[in-house]
Amino acid sequence: MFEKKQNIGQGIIVGWWSGGITSAVACRLALEKYDNVKLVYIETGSHHPDMHRFKKDCENWYGQEIETIQNKKYENHLDVVLSTRYVNGVGGARCTKELKKNVRFDFEKRNKIVAQVWGYEFEASEINRAIRTQEQYAYTNPLFPLIENKLSKNECAGIIENAGIEIPKMYQLGYHNNNCIGCVKGGAGYWNKIRVDFPEIFKQMAEIERQIGATCLKNKNGKIYLDELDTKAGNPTDLVIGECGIFCQVEFADIISKRTLDVLEGKSSIYDGAYSYA
Repeated sequence: MFEKKQNIGQGIIVGWWSGGITSAVACRLALEKYDNVKLVYIETGSHHPDMHRFKKDCENWYGQEIETIQNKKYENHLDVVLSTRYVNGVGGARCTKELKKNVRFDFEKRNKIVAQVWGYEFEASEINRAIRTQEQYAYTNPLFPLIENKLSKNECAGIIENAGIEIPKMYQLGYHNNNCIGCVKGGAGYWNKIRVDFPEIFKQMAEIERQIGATCLKNKNGKIYLDELDTKAGNPTDLVIGECGIFCQVEFADIISKRTLDVLEGKSSIYDGAYSYA
C-alpha cells in the first residue's frame, strides 16, 4: 500500500500492539510504510489465553516478532487491585498505571524512539482522542495509520479476516475490545456478562472488593459490590469500555476539537497543525 521509506531519524518507531484488531492493522500499515518499526506488546497477565494465538498469527502476517515487556512485580490486574487496595478513581485505574504506563515509561527510557504508532480508528471520537494525544504528548510524535487510511474498527476486522487470521475470542464472545478479562472500568452490563462468561474471575474480583472495601461500580448512592449486583442491571449489549491505554489520561477527550470534523470530512490531514514524520 505504501512506498518503502528509509528510517526516520536515529532511532526506532514503536508500534504498540495491544492484542486488539485495530492495533494489529495499525502495526501492519506502519511496517509497510516505514523501515525502522519495532513492535511491542505489554503483557498484563489478564488477557484471554487466545491472545497468544492471535499474537503468533500476527507475527506470521508481519514477518516480524512482537517483543513482550511486562511488570514482573504483579501477576495480573487482580493482583494489583488486591496489593494496592485501589480499584479505579479520578486518577484512573491503578492496574493501568502499574501494568502498562510504568512499563511503557521504562521502555521509553531504555530506547531511542523517534515516533510511536497508535491504533485510533477513523471515527469522530477516536479522531478527537488522536488530536488530544498530539496536543498533550507531542514528544511521542504519534502516528495514526488507521486515521490516515480512513479505516474503521469493522474494516480492520475485515482486513484481519482477509489475511486468514481468526478474530480474537473476546470479540467472538461479544466484547468490543480485547482488554483484560474483568476490566475495572467496565459497567454493570459488562460485569454481568463477565459473571456468565468468566464466573471464576467475577468471583475473584467480588471477593477482592470485600477484602479492600473498594468497588469497580458506583452510583449516586455509593459503592455497588459485585456480589450484590442485580443480575439484570445494565445493558448486556452495551459493553463498550475504553481501550486500556498506556498513556496517562488524555484530557478533554470528550470535548470535540475544531480539527476533528475537518479530518473526518477529509478537509485536512490528522497531521495538519501537528509536528509529525508521517
